[in-house]
Amino acid sequence: MAIASAVLLETAKREGWTDLEVIERVKAGETALYEIIMRRYNQRLYRVVRSILREDSEAEDVIQDAYVLAYQHLYQYRGPAPFSAWLTRIAVNEALHRLRMHKRNLSIEDIDGDGEAMNITETSLNPEQRASVAELGHLLEDAVLDLPLQYRAVVMLRDIEDLSTAETAAALDISEENVKIRLHRGRTLARNRLFERVGSNAKKAFPFMGVRCDRVVANVFRQLEKLSTEDMRG
Repeated sequence: MAIASAVLLETAKREGWTDLEVIERVKAGETALYEIIMRRYNQRLYRVVRSILREDSEAEDVIQDAYVLAYQHLYQYRGPAPFSAWLTRIAVNEALHRLRMHKRNLSIEDIDGDGEAMNITETSLNPEQRASVAELGHLLEDAVLDLPLQYRAVVMLRDIEDLSTAETAAALDISEENVKIRLHRGRTLARNRLFERVGSNAKKAFPFMGVRCDRVVANVFRQLEKLSTEDMRG
């Protein structure tokens, strides 16, 4: 599906549009504008999906599937939860579906709180590590990805993506009380001091930029074009 250069030139202006304004135009036939949604949420979806799957390439596949599924069901979104929460929930469900191929009856809500072991070594960061943003990012990734599944997703959305308790609850389809409990336990397991040392560098971890972001956008549009062609033939 070719994206008109005129649309790309105007993307900066349209970044000021709300999600609802964008999706209403997409539903009205301006399909190319779906790129705005993808680029707006690529990093968030990558982070939460990877927190569930812990595998880069599979995370990309799930994100692409989630975008296609969301596009096919845009007419079903009516709130009251924000569109971003609706989209994130689709991605979370797709990621859990992948895990169900190996583990039956798995969901964010039903996982036993102490079901997975964790081993984070309590060692002080050396001067070289403190000087390296990249190394701090790796330490943070390791700490989060070593958490049991039900804590990983909550910590990722609350501490890395800065979502509110209500937004996280809506995205994961769990209660706000569960979000608070899991966040507290997750932070304890990951050692609060690790997050304090990383500080403002937290957002530099789990990057989803450049070639990877472009690849997801291109692949989603190819899938949507294929679906459109199949619909026309049908």
